[in-house]
Amino acid sequence: MVTKQFRGSPDEADLRRADSLAREIFSDVANKWAFLIIETLGEGTLRFSELRNEIEGISHKMLTQNLRMLERNGLVERTVHPTVPPRVEYTLTEPGQGLRATVDGMCDWTHTYLGHIETARRRFDA
Repeated sequence: MVTKQFRGSPDEADLRRADSLAREIFSDVANKWAFLIIETLGEGTLRFSELRNEIEGISHKMLTQNLRMLERNGLVERTVHPTVPPRVEYTLTEPGQGLRATVDGMCDWTHTYLGHIETARRRFDA
């Protein structure tokens, strides 16, 4: 598999610049709901209601907004099946699967250091 590289201006890929495209993309996907959606869709294609049932605490509105954002960024594909009522399914695209590897790493990091973080919080709050 060959990964396509960014070929635009280096400024567009610089997260430190306020006007960079990279910062905009990072801002879009670096939220808890996007991470949870990506992690959940990594298991396979799901319908909207299945996603909402899998992600505890997410509202209909937040799920809709995040799915649209992920679709806009090419990370999620939305498929509408012509049935009555329409059946809509969501799946990760290839770039979405690539991002899932990063999300998985963050989940692993959380599991590894959860005890350390809890201890630090108790010490700080004391």
